[in-house]
Amino acid sequence: MPYRYPVSQPCLEGRELEYVTETVGGGWISSQGPRVREFERAFAEYNGVAHGVACSSGTAALTLALRALGVGPGDEVIVPEFTMIACAWAVTYTGATPVFVDCGDDLDIDVSRIEEKITPRTKVIMPVHIYGRRCAMPAIMDIAFNYNLRVVEDSAEAHGVRPVGDIACFSLFANKIITAGEGGICLTDDPRLAAQMAHLRGMAFSSEHNFLHKKLAYNFRMTAMQAAVALAQVERLDDILAARREIERRYDLGLKDIPGITLMPPRDVLWMYDVRAERRGELCAFLAAEGIETRVFFKPMSRQPGYYDPGWPSLKANRFSEDGLYLPTYTSLTAADQEYVTGRIRAFYDLPQ
Repeated sequence: MPYRYPVSQPCLEGRELEYVTETVGGGWISSQGPRVREFERAFAEYNGVAHGVACSSGTAALTLALRALGVGPGDEVIVPEFTMIACAWAVTYTGATPVFVDCGDDLDIDVSRIEEKITPRTKVIMPVHIYGRRCAMPAIMDIAFNYNLRVVEDSAEAHGVRPVGDIACFSLFANKIITAGEGGICLTDDPRLAAQMAHLRGMAFSSEHNFLHKKLAYNFRMTAMQAAVALAQVERLDDILAARREIERRYDLGLKDIPGITLMPPRDVLWMYDVRAERRGELCAFLAAEGIETRVFFKPMSRQPGYYDPGWPSLKANRFSEDGLYLPTYTSLTAADQEYVTGRIRAFYDLPQ
């Protein structure tokens, strides 16, 4: 049975249908359609970056970024311990090895622990802006400069956070701040990296022959219909971010005095509103019965079967994973909706409504 208050839902209140209808009517529905180029230009311009390379998903974006930077077998990439597994998978897809670094109190990668994980094989640092909190990028960029490393920002959860690394990768999945249903995009100021990512996403066709392929590549292309939706979303991004800031403010006020709830540090942009909760499992079950969907925090990378470390120490990522959750967070969430959600949480902890 669908939740009355899902954890996420897209907000398609702009020109999405108009642009898709125009795209279908024009006949250019593949990745060759002009809408893809329009979306790439619009999103790059919004972020103050020279080049955008649209693709099929955020995971594809990370893979393209690493391949364009020459990451391959024998290399290592610094990856947060607390993140979505797509980050580690993208590294593994290239044949390289992810090296995990614990999180800080804000859930982002602990910059003070990065240097101890750098080896002669390290090639890239991959900071992830968790739930919309910008990582300590100045410090990360300093480390990268000192060790001659490249930086790939995973900005899947942070539309509106301006990129500073070599490449920034965004997801356009349906639960993200802006969406195309599925899709992703890479942003960079380096024209050579942009050209290489565009080449790799489209099966690396050669100019010498229609069907000559000189390197292993991918079909990671975005369709024109996806780009039409994404373009309409970019046009409203400032309004979307403003609405989400108000959602964050209302949750802060509604939850600040509940003894069983620990608020997390503020976010630069709001993707999901995250908290730590006593008796998390019971709370999630109670809220589900009340029509409110929740999601628990990421499971740390070193506890995933594909990256399991039997000697894994007790880390912050593990502690957060055990009691963290996030609440319904979507652009059209109203004040009345949030009052109901926070009221049900108060009821669970036997507090006045």
